[in-house]
Amino acid sequence: MYKIFEKQDVATEIIPGDCLDALRNMPTDSVDLIFTSPPYADQRKSTYGGIHPDKYVKWFLPISEELLRVLKPTGTFVLNIKEKVCDGQRSTYVLELILEMRKQGWLWTEEFIWHKRNCYPGKWPNRFRDAWERLLQFNKTKKFHMYQEEVMVPTGDWAQARLRNLSETDKTRDNSRVGSGFGKNISNWLDRDMAYPTNVLHLATECNNKKHPAAFPESLPEWFIKLFTRQDDIVLDPFMGSGTTCLVAKRLNRNSIGMEISPEYCEMVISQLNEPAKDQLTLCFEEKNNECLVKRNA
Repeated sequence: MYKIFEKQDVATEIIPGDCLDALRNMPTDSVDLIFTSPPYADQRKSTYGGIHPDKYVKWFLPISEELLRVLKPTGTFVLNIKEKVCDGQRSTYVLELILEMRKQGWLWTEEFIWHKRNCYPGKWPNRFRDAWERLLQFNKTKKFHMYQEEVMVPTGDWAQARLRNLSETDKTRDNSRVGSGFGKNISNWLDRDMAYPTNVLHLATECNNKKHPAAFPESLPEWFIKLFTRQDDIVLDPFMGSGTTCLVAKRLNRNSIGMEISPEYCEMVISQLNEPAKDQLTLCFEEKNNECLVKRNA
């Protein structure tokens, strides 16, 4: 087990090995946010062995069961995943996984879309290039911590024209005509510079500079860490990979735990965490606890 202590009150813990074994050793109701992207079906075979789409749900359910246990009742689980194409049609393993996780006790609260602004071009006979991935939000309860103000965006130029001349309907709550129960009061946006974002995130990909074939951009976990946690909360990534989640959590003053089956990636993440000159660290080994501790120099 690797432990990186960056500050007196903020720690990063790296656990090498199978995440299912590591999760079983974690206390119940101990994590505020789980943000991860597991290996997709039949992908990353050289690193993670690859899981066939027909076996993916059975493989993941024991892991999600442990994630359900370690997540706090007020916490959130965000799963970055995307179906692959098999024999010219989309696989259904992600949809099947959602249904089975609901049976486990998970609440499928929301689905976010990551729009990849710089996805690779290509040509296929029966479809277009993939430019988006799912980010599935699961919770244990309907009441969970969510700090929406932390991810607000500028209102935009549309407000100047739309709010210039308000009708009488705009000044009261106008209920939806389709009977959904939703409504709006346009006048509430007067004198507002910031608005809540949509559930579509427009972010570029990052791979070549991460030394990992499936790294996501730092802005992706950053957005969700800000939305669902406060400083000193605990963020868990059971499929750490290049360590992006832990590195961002450290920068945002969150405690984090990263689990990774590849020793090479574990060492790479430790090296990255050790990079800042202002926080020079020393690597030492304690035989008593069989732990590799990284501590701030005196």
